[in-house]
Amino acid sequence: MNAGILGVGRYVPERIVTNADLEKIVDTSDEWVRTRTGIEERRIADDAVNTSHMAVEAAREAIRDAGISAEQIELILVATVTPDYPFPTVACMIQEELGAKQAAAMDVSAACAGFMYGMITAQQFIKTGTYKYVLVVGSDKLSKIVDWKDRNTAVLFGDGAGAAVMGPVSEGRGILSFELGADGSGGMHLYQDEYVMMNGREVFKFAVRQMGDSSVRVLEKAGLTKEDVDFLIPHQANIRIMEAARQRLDLPDEKMSKTIAKFGNTSASSIPIALVEELNNGKIKDDDLIVLVGFGGGLTWGAVALRWGK
Repeated sequence: MNAGILGVGRYVPERIVTNADLEKIVDTSDEWVRTRTGIEERRIADDAVNTSHMAVEAAREAIRDAGISAEQIELILVATVTPDYPFPTVACMIQEELGAKQAAAMDVSAACAGFMYGMITAQQFIKTGTYKYVLVVGSDKLSKIVDWKDRNTAVLFGDGAGAAVMGPVSEGRGILSFELGADGSGGMHLYQDEYVMMNGREVFKFAVRQMGDSSVRVLEKAGLTKEDVDFLIPHQANIRIMEAARQRLDLPDEKMSKTIAKFGNTSASSIPIALVEELNNGKIKDDDLIVLVGFGGGLTWGAVALRWGK
């Protein structure tokens, strides 16, 4: 049974924090942030809005878009590194809120690559016929673990949630191939103590190499070439890393999603948020071949070759 995406949704907080706003609280400038990261602004959730609140809103939208009911969901997977509590999981919290009474529920922790891990986990259950409908959510409130005095990390992150309902799709559509990976030897290049801590130089080198390599490998696994790719949705971490992946696939500029300027790096939610944006913009159509690729703390990575459509 082929597994694909049946519906998508996203939620971003209303509050916009621009680079000019950050100039007032940290030693940085709009020019410095834009040229090095591609970020112009990001969304920051209020104190009363937690990871689960954002996840619920994105999930509701995805379920509506899929044209099913919450009661039909059989498994909920939430990719997050900022749960409301150590337990219960965010997945259990949104199961209750959605009324998805038939669903098993668990969180997935693979940092910014978490949504890719969630997608592939969902695919396995759907392909075997164990579950028909699986809800995959990426939701992170990184603002609560960022040191707002550290200019190297404070400028990068935003809050948000993205969701997809996955289920059976027609022959030739859905996930054609995937790659998941990890390199625990690089774990201390990007980690959380009290706040997010990052060795920017090492993470940059890893990400540039891995995003390009894994994108090419999933195409090879699917028996496809660079010329077959219609659109690239990379993890929205840094415009220079994203550009390196685009160039590796020999894609024109207009065939890569760039939501980073509006939302910054929203961790596990960045890829599904970008997917919703590009669908709304009319840039993704039925039977388009899409490459989704991300990397994150761990160090982790994941890539998917996906034929769009039901």
